[in-house]
Amino acid sequence: MESFEKQDTQKLVSRCQAGEHGAYDELVDLYASRCYGYFYRLTRNADISHDLLSELFVKIVEKLDSFKGGSFEKWLFTIAGNLFHDHLRGRYRQKKMLETKARELQDDSLPRRADTELSDKLQVFLSKLDEDTLQVILMRFYGDLSFKELAEIRNEPIGTTLSKVHRGLKKLRELMGESGA
Repeated sequence: MESFEKQDTQKLVSRCQAGEHGAYDELVDLYASRCYGYFYRLTRNADISHDLLSELFVKIVEKLDSFKGGSFEKWLFTIAGNLFHDHLRGRYRQKKMLETKARELQDDSLPRRADTELSDKLQVFLSKLDEDTLQVILMRFYGDLSFKELAEIRNEPIGTTLSKVHRGLKKLRELMGESGA
């Protein structure tokens, strides 16, 4: 009986390799529940198992021409095992990256707080500028635009743009000086 099933599987795989319409659907129907069960036992997570199952059948489509005979199940579950190991490596890398970032944030918490306070104060002073001056300052310093680019965008002579930036910075200094910042 087993050799009959093995022959049927070999024929089905050959039909898939030949591009026969519907053969791939039969292959998915034949192995989807077994492969899902395999992934679920490894991950204990239905969503991850479904994702891995989808990846598996995409890989099968991509690699089916490389199957040259032998046990299809062995070939299939080798790919499934490799996908699971790739998944674990990805999770490990993600965990390490998150741990590293958490350490960086913890180590740099004091300077970052000071930067945030300064940024908050600057935002308050910027909000006190008129709309046109605010726009020029932000485009120049946050947009990192040259005076020439800024003048072209605003469709005005470069001298006018230089003057507006200069007056805007002067006003900002005055506001900051008044507050003692």
